[in-house]
Amino acid sequence: MKHRTLPHTEPLALLTDFYELTMAYGYWKNGVHEQEAVFELSFRENPFKGGFAIACGLGYVIDFLEHFRFDPTDIDYLASLKGKGATPLFEKKFLTELSRMKFQWDIDAVPEGTVVFAHEPLMRIRGPVLQCQLLETALLNMINFQTLIATKAARVTMAACGESVIEFGLRRAQGIDGALAASRAAYIGGCDCTSNVLAGKMFGIPVKGTHAHSWVMFFDTELEAFKAYAKAWPDHSVFLVDTYDTIQGVRNAVEVGKWLKREGHEMLGIRIDSGDLGDLSLRARKILDEEGFPEAKIIGSNELDETAILNLKNQGAKIVTWGVGTKLVTAYDQPALGGIYKLTAVKTPSGEWKYKMKLSDDPLKISSPGIRQVRRFFNEKENLADMIYDVGTPLSGDAILVGLGKASNRLIMKKSQAFTDLLVPVFKKGKKVYDSPGIHEIRKSVQAGLGKFSPGVRRLQNPSVYPVGLEQSLYERKQEMIRQLKSLIRKGEGHV
Repeated sequence: MKHRTLPHTEPLALLTDFYELTMAYGYWKNGVHEQEAVFELSFRENPFKGGFAIACGLGYVIDFLEHFRFDPTDIDYLASLKGKGATPLFEKKFLTELSRMKFQWDIDAVPEGTVVFAHEPLMRIRGPVLQCQLLETALLNMINFQTLIATKAARVTMAACGESVIEFGLRRAQGIDGALAASRAAYIGGCDCTSNVLAGKMFGIPVKGTHAHSWVMFFDTELEAFKAYAKAWPDHSVFLVDTYDTIQGVRNAVEVGKWLKREGHEMLGIRIDSGDLGDLSLRARKILDEEGFPEAKIIGSNELDETAILNLKNQGAKIVTWGVGTKLVTAYDQPALGGIYKLTAVKTPSGEWKYKMKLSDDPLKISSPGIRQVRRFFNEKENLADMIYDVGTPLSGDAILVGLGKASNRLIMKKSQAFTDLLVPVFKKGKKVYDSPGIHEIRKSVQAGLGKFSPGVRRLQNPSVYPVGLEQSLYERKQEMIRQLKSLIRKGEGHV
């Protein structure tokens, strides 16, 4: 049985900002709606002040696009919208056009689980401008959030240094959709399992959990609660020990653990969810070892993230499994990626490409023109640099990479240097041509991909800057377009 990736069965064409539809209507009204255009999806800054991001969300996008259509209820709703004088906002012929649309977009994207960097296109969308415009909001919604959470999960699991991380965030996540998408992205980013059972069913993520404080409070004593749980789960007993007094809870867990041994079973461990996790884990470890439970694991939870985990490790905490919830699934310290979707080229009626770009007083917000691809150069040990280039410019010889942050930073990439292009075809003329890997394969690719970057780039605080830049001719074209646009602005015009 094939399951959908998205937690919805109805079409989602109206999952969009209203201005996407007003622009689509405007293109149609002006007779340019079938003119070919290129848009790119990217983000401006690496999240969490880090050195990288993990591309994620393409699985949702593919599901969304395979089922994209305006159904009769969508058309009826749009027909009900009124403008000035209670007249319909959209002409009936336009709505008929939407309902009968045959999608012709070509979409290339970076595979999920790829390590990516600011300003690199994660997706390139090419096709009739009306159709490409309709996708903007939904694609940003899916890619922005899951890329953010996958990146956070990668950082958390890196801080754990190979120890198990359980995603615990369902109850604190931003709604049902947010919770499911977060669980998926967190697993791809490196978490071992989730407490979210629906995510386990939908995506095939391993599920785990212990018991809550309410279990202990239900019984007259903590000892009674632990023994009742052990009877129910003799081979899966992990006891939450901090309901009343943590150290006494550890001793009660030990007593029930001894009973389990006599019955031929083993206590798996304990969980501490409050207090000074570092100190309590040290004291708990001492008790467990002295009482004959050296294999019993200590699980730590309670407002953890990569910084808290690093601090606890520096304190010598004896926690070996980490339950991370709120600060992971809400991306607590940076709740949005800030992805953008920009028009980069339009094909003229004569068949020539006319490149487009956005100006800004902020250099980081000046978009780049062209039909772009990302070429990653590498050697046998690690990745060396990423070059953003225009697919219309053949790279037949040595190539010069001009740094994004500082144009004086230039690298010569030899013709003989090994490389791979990151954007791969996903849809051609509206039909999927991409064989999507499974979620477990994607998760493995994250760890393999991170291992190909230097420790400095992976460093959680004050990371090294990985070289990302424009191919020299694309850089020069961008600078020339900036000069032309500014000249036209001075003359009172606003286009190239």
